[in-house]
Amino acid sequence: MTAELKSTSQGRTMVLAISNPEHRNALGPEMYAAGVEALNVAESNPEVRSVVITGEGSMFCAGGNLNRLQANRREPPEVQAQSIENLHNWIEAIRTFPKPVIAAVEGAAAGAGFSLCLACDLIVAAEDAVFVMAYSSVGLSPDGGASWQLARALPRPLVSELLMNAERIGAARLHALGLVNRVTAPGGALDEALALAEKLNDRAPNALASIKELMNEAPEASLNRHLASERDHFVKNLHHANAGIGIAAFLAKEKPRFK
Repeated sequence: MTAELKSTSQGRTMVLAISNPEHRNALGPEMYAAGVEALNVAESNPEVRSVVITGEGSMFCAGGNLNRLQANRREPPEVQAQSIENLHNWIEAIRTFPKPVIAAVEGAAAGAGFSLCLACDLIVAAEDAVFVMAYSSVGLSPDGGASWQLARALPRPLVSELLMNAERIGAARLHALGLVNRVTAPGGALDEALALAEKLNDRAPNALASIKELMNEAPEASLNRHLASERDHFVKNLHHANAGIGIAAFLAKEKPRFK
């Protein structure tokens, strides 16, 4: 069966499902470009308010295909470098995408599958889901931004344990650490992610885009520069039609219907 990234619509949410059943939903080059293209389509479609990334069946993603990686060892280094660049293009596209992106995780999220989750804005996971940075188990180092994301989100000793010793970590512990937003019964991650997406879909898209941009800028910005950026976003959003809708609805004790 062909590995692919399947795209479907659930109301105002685009659902992207990693599908590679023969290899436990392992990622491959054919998915990276499809992921970027799907986000480009979603960004240009005002009917799409959010995106959910999940795995087909009972598995989120096993990471990279080791058979393909073994074959790439016989190729010039540039072949694998280009493959990783394509993965990183998808990771960056998720981070800069102006709409919310939610990971819905069942089973295992391993290697680049875990990296993919970390690139999303929110993570919903089944209570028996397992996350593992398995790279060092096969003599490799991380890709997909995993070391960058984890080093900023968790204490260094724990990051060392996850990356150096390839320790498995469950959804409940990641929830306690603040990396997983919702924990559900097994089989319920996608439904919970869609419910969370629908709540976000009801909010002003321009405000959510500003919030995501500000969060992306914050780690590298000085306080002075970030205050200026907050000011500019606030003023821009105040003069957007949605602020008029939101303020009027709040004062009238009604539910706003943002454009």
